[in-house]
Amino acid sequence: MNNDRFFDRIKRKTIVTGHYGSGKTEFSVSLAMMLSKQVDPYDSISVIDLDIVNPYFRSREKREMFNKAKITVYGSVYDGEITAELPALGADIRTPLENKSCKVIIDTGGNDTGALILNQLTKYFNDDTAIFAVVNTNRPDTSCADNIIEHITAIEETTNLNVDGLINNTHLLRETTVDDIITGNKLCNEVCKQTGKFLLCNCYPKEIINPDELTGSLDDLLPLGLYMRPSWLDK
Repeated sequence: MNNDRFFDRIKRKTIVTGHYGSGKTEFSVSLAMMLSKQVDPYDSISVIDLDIVNPYFRSREKREMFNKAKITVYGSVYDGEITAELPALGADIRTPLENKSCKVIIDTGGNDTGALILNQLTKYFNDDTAIFAVVNTNRPDTSCADNIIEHITAIEETTNLNVDGLINNTHLLRETTVDDIITGNKLCNEVCKQTGKFLLCNCYPKEIINPDELTGSLDDLLPLGLYMRPSWLDK
């Protein structure tokens, strides 16, 4: 992967969107963990979890792991897991957005309805903000170019924000194959040609796919962890 190009495109405030099942929360968590290991001009890293609509996987669940990596997580006004499903955001989510020495990853809801909450924070999104849509072409709602474009357009119209680029995260959980990722790359590139957006990276599950099998076929490969995948899903 061209690390310089990738990290240059990760702005001080990076918004991550994506349909349900795209793996946007997995990407957000993995990105935060990667940034925590980079030499960076920013003093701190924070994750804002705005996924309060059907939050099957919540980045705030990884608060303990984030704390060990010196990453601050903001989201629900409640800290206890028993209240994690309640759609109540803490007022302190604005703190990292206002702190110019803090790099922020914003994990939003799964579709245009989930992204609607961004409208409460519009004043914070300017030239130091990037927005990416995570795409899993194995999901029914994003299985063709027209559906992906419709999904992205709905988010843009709802939030009045422009999606800068796509992230190919085509997968079938632990059944993911090299062909899945290559097929997703082709479809995402087709969307980029039609919309003028760029493809940020091609993700692969590092515990499942050997990157050597993708080298030569795809550029800008990004390994993702399986931080958000509970063990019961493997049974």
